Amino acid sequence: MKIAVLGATGLLGHHAARAVKAAGHRLVLIHRPTSRIERLAYLEPECRAADLLDHAGLTRALSGIDGVIFCAAGYPKRPRRWQEEVSSALDQTNHFYAACLAAHVPRILYTGAAIALPRHPEGLPGHEGLFYEGMPRWKNPYLLSKWALDEQAREQARSGLPVIIGIPGMCLGEFDVGPSTGRIITAMAQGWMTHYVPGRRNLLDAADAGRGLLLALEKGRVGERYLLTGQNIELAELTERIAHLLGVQPPQPMPLAMAKGIAVLGRLRYRLSGEMPKLDDTAIAVMAGGQFLDGSKARHELGFVAETPLEVTLERTIGWFRANGYL
Repeated sequence: MKIAVLGATGLLGHHAARAVKAAGHRLVLIHRPTSRIERLAYLEPECRAADLLDHAGLTRALSGIDGVIFCAAGYPKRPRRWQEEVSSALDQTNHFYAACLAAHVPRILYTGAAIALPRHPEGLPGHEGLFYEGMPRWKNPYLLSKWALDEQAREQARSGLPVIIGIPGMCLGEFDVGPSTGRIITAMAQGWMTHYVPGRRNLLDAADAGRGLLLALEKGRVGERYLLTGQNIELAELTERIAHLLGVQPPQPMPLAMAKGIAVLGRLRYRLSGEMPKLDDTAIAVMAGGQFLDGSKARHELGFVAETPLEVTLERTIGWFRANGYL
């Protein structure tokens, strides 16, 4: 198969591209003309430059593709109103789906986020059948953008577009150039993450996530969600294990209400001075908005099982950050 990846310069996209290459498929990277795509030259991909908002160019880039893995959904980089974040995210993916339709792409994998699922009403691990009744009450920009993108993907499938939704747990791994979720490690290492908001997470090695996204594209049913899961873990334990590997003091728990108050002050300071906040709404959502996850559907339908132990993931991720000057 000839499989394209959008967003391959990011953490999940890079690992999805590696999985495509390792499986013996022909790899096509669709990227912005300004992207530093040379980082992936070792995969010997076919590169096609196109902007997400350029319908004609993106349609051409998607021509002749047997399947596409979309990992280019936005990750908030600066404080914005939730309405702006949702509008921007939906606008980009609307252009993507329109180009897929015009190019007659037969298989489309949208990479979603577990925060788009409400918590299980009985406190059990979350599963693919959980849906919000209307808009989530917490007006967090990251949460609402991921919820809206999930709604959009399922609506596209109902309208006849062959969209499958792959939802990895919280991913850590090499090639997190942002960093995105790996910011929890860099922040602890640099000494400014002194507190965390207690919560439950499911942690997955990014390499396993890339493999799972490819399996969902290959085997998943159109319109279905697939949770790609690793190890369920309390954030208290996760931060303690990271701190031990870094040789620093672990952060202390902080109430969600206090974290939200600090984020409000950070947004105000950003508007007045342009200084990026240390603790923002996205970080709070990543810490507090999660739950344990049940990956049995992906295991039964896709044959997906995470292979990388948590300790190996943490050691490898920290090693990559050190080797690339983040620590």
